[in-house]
Amino acid sequence: MKRISRVLLVIAIMVFGFNLKSGDRPMHEIHSMLMFNFIKYVEWPTDAKAGNFVIAVVGDEDVASTIQNFYTNRTVKGQTVKVVNVDDVSAVNNAHVLYISSNKSREFDEAKEKFAGKSTLMITDKSGLGKKGSCINFQEINGKLKFEINQASIKGNNLKVSTQLSSMGILI
Repeated sequence: MKRISRVLLVIAIMVFGFNLKSGDRPMHEIHSMLMFNFIKYVEWPTDAKAGNFVIAVVGDEDVASTIQNFYTNRTVKGQTVKVVNVDDVSAVNNAHVLYISSNKSREFDEAKEKFAGKSTLMITDKSGLGKKGSCINFQEINGKLKFEINQASIKGNNLKVSTQLSSMGILI
């Protein structure tokens, strides 16, 4: 029952957005929490289900640390989670999830080219990157944090997003 309540709370927050003016939680915690939940609603192809489940964070040590704390002693889709915290995209060779912080958004084009066609869920935090090809992009709308889902990028990276997640995001 407690788990169902948490899931419903997270879904409600995702649907209505986080009020950015509330200041209750630091942004890195909000991004980390949402990414943690995004992963639950994405399906990777069979060939991506071997080895570690790699989550690479570019440019935000706080997000990397929070994600690491979420996944301590947990698995994702039957795989052990490995969180990689790097300063630039060139340091990442393989990842199931690639998060590029807003302060590293200038590296988006390099990441898009490097991970094109690979089974990588690319998550960004900069206006315009959703339309430019990020799989999921955080977007502020009327003082609330929402997220865009680029369906072509998801499909191009051989990923499947559940209808539950699609219904909560802004489809582009």
